[in-house]
Amino acid sequence: MRRAVSWDCRDLRADDVFGLADHLLRSPDVPRWFVYELVSAHPVAMAALDVAALERLGEGMKSWGEVDPFACFLSGVAWREGRIADADIHRWAAHADRWWRRAALVSTVPLNLRSRGGTGDVRRTLRVCDLLRADRDDMVVKAMSWAVRALVPHDPGAVRKYIQRYRGELAPRVVREVTHKLETGLKSGARR
Repeated sequence: MRRAVSWDCRDLRADDVFGLADHLLRSPDVPRWFVYELVSAHPVAMAALDVAALERLGEGMKSWGEVDPFACFLSGVAWREGRIADADIHRWAAHADRWWRRAALVSTVPLNLRSRGGTGDVRRTLRVCDLLRADRDDMVVKAMSWAVRALVPHDPGAVRKYIQRYRGELAPRVVREVTHKLETGLKSGARR
C-alpha cells in the first residue's frame, strides 16, 4: 500500500509531501511508520528535509515503534547526508522528552549500519552516547546499546575501549549487550 501511495506522490513537490505527511500524522488510522516511509521514499522530500521539518514530523512521538522509523528513515539519513547538524542531534539528546533522547541515539544507526547506507562514524556516534551515558530511562538505555553495537563491525577496538573506559557509568544492559556483541557477534551472547 505504501508503495502505491508513493507512486501516486512521485511528482509532488517537497512541500506537498510534507503537507500530506502532516495531515496523515493527525489521523489516528495511519501509523507513523507509514508516514515516515512515505517521506523517505520521496527523493525530493528527503533532499528538502531540515531540522524544522524533522521536528514537525517527530512532534508527538510516544513509543519506540514511532521513534525508531523516524530516526532510521528520516533524521539519521538527513544527518548522515549533512542536512542537519551535529548540534541538532545533541539538542535532542538533552531534551526533557525521553523519545527525543532516544531519537538522538537511534539517529546514529544510519551512520553505521550498512543496510541503512552507513559506512561507520565512530566519532559522531560516541559523542551522542557520551551525552546520554548517565541516562537510565529504559528506552534510552536500549537505544544506547543499539547505537554502540552498530559500531562493532566498523571499529571493534574503539567500541571495546569505550566500554572499558565507561563501564562504571554505562547502564549494565549496555555493557552486557555490547560485550556479548564483541565476543559472539550477537546481542544476547548465545549462539544458536
